[in-house]
Amino acid sequence: MEGGNHTLIIEFVFQGFSSFREHQLTLFVVFLALYILTLAGNVVIVTIIRTDRHLHTPMYFFLSMLSSSETVYTLVILPRMLSSLVGMNQSISRAGCATQMFFFVTFGITNCFLLTAMGYDRYVAICNPLRYSVIMNKRECVQLVGGACSIGLIVAMTQVTSVFRLPFCATKVAHFFCDIRPVMKLSCIDTSVNEILTVIISVLVLVVPMGLVFISYVLIISTILRIPSAQGRKKAFATCASHLTVVIVHYGCASIAYLKPKSENTRDQDQLISVTYTVITPLLNPVVYSLRNKEVKDALLRATGRKLP
Repeated sequence: MEGGNHTLIIEFVFQGFSSFREHQLTLFVVFLALYILTLAGNVVIVTIIRTDRHLHTPMYFFLSMLSSSETVYTLVILPRMLSSLVGMNQSISRAGCATQMFFFVTFGITNCFLLTAMGYDRYVAICNPLRYSVIMNKRECVQLVGGACSIGLIVAMTQVTSVFRLPFCATKVAHFFCDIRPVMKLSCIDTSVNEILTVIISVLVLVVPMGLVFISYVLIISTILRIPSAQGRKKAFATCASHLTVVIVHYGCASIAYLKPKSENTRDQDQLISVTYTVITPLLNPVVYSLRNKEVKDALLRATGRKLP
C-alpha cells in the first residue's frame, strides 16, 4: 500500500531476542517463572490488603494500587514476549503496536507517581504523625492516585500520537515490545523533534518524581535521627526501607533506559535494561514488601491461619 512516497506500514515484526537465539527456550522458562511469580505476588498483596482490616491504611492503599498497576503493566508486555520466545507470531498490527505503547507508557508513568505518593505518605507519617490521619484522609489518597493515573494517560496520549504520526519505512522493531525509541527508529524522516519531546517527558516523569522522593527522604531521615530511642529509630527506618528499595530500582532502571543519549548502548544492552524494568521491578514490589514488612507478614499468617483446619 502506497502513501505518498512512503509505503504505508500496517504491521511490525519484533526482532525480540534474536541475538540470543540458542538460549531462547531457557529465557522462556526463566521469564515465564518470573511472570507467574510476579502475577501471584501482586494478586496476593492486593487480596491481603483488601481483606485484612489491619492493612486498611493509606500506605497499603497505595501499595495495592501499585500492585494492580504493575499487574496490568506486565500483562501488556510479557505474554506477547513469551509467545515470541517460543517462535509464535512475532508480528503486531500498527493499531496493536500503538495500543501496547499506550498502556505501557500509561502504567509505567502511573507507577512512577504512585511511588512518589507513597514517599509523601511516609513523609507525613514520620514528620507529622499527629496530623497524619487528617492529612492522609481517604479523599486525599484517592486524589493522589487519580493524579498519578491522569498524568500517565495524558503523557501516553501525547507520546503515542506523536510517534504514530510519523511515516514508517521499516517494519522490524529491534525490541520485544513497542517501546518508544525502537518504533521511532523505523521512521523515514528525521525524528529529532520526537526525540526532544521524549527527553522532556522523561525528565518530567522521572527526574521530578525522583526529586520529590529524594526531598521526602532527606526530611524523613533528619526526623528519624532526632528520635531519642534506638528502637524508635529502627522502627521508623523499617517502615521506609521497603519503599526506598523499590524506588531505587524502579527509577534507576527507567532513568538508564530513557535519560541516556540514544547511541550509548547496543541493542542487547537496551533489551537487558528493558527486561529489568518490565520483568524484575514488578516482581520486586511484592517480594520486598512481603519479606521486609512485618505487617504484611502478619496479615499473610492470619490469612493462612484462617484456612488451616
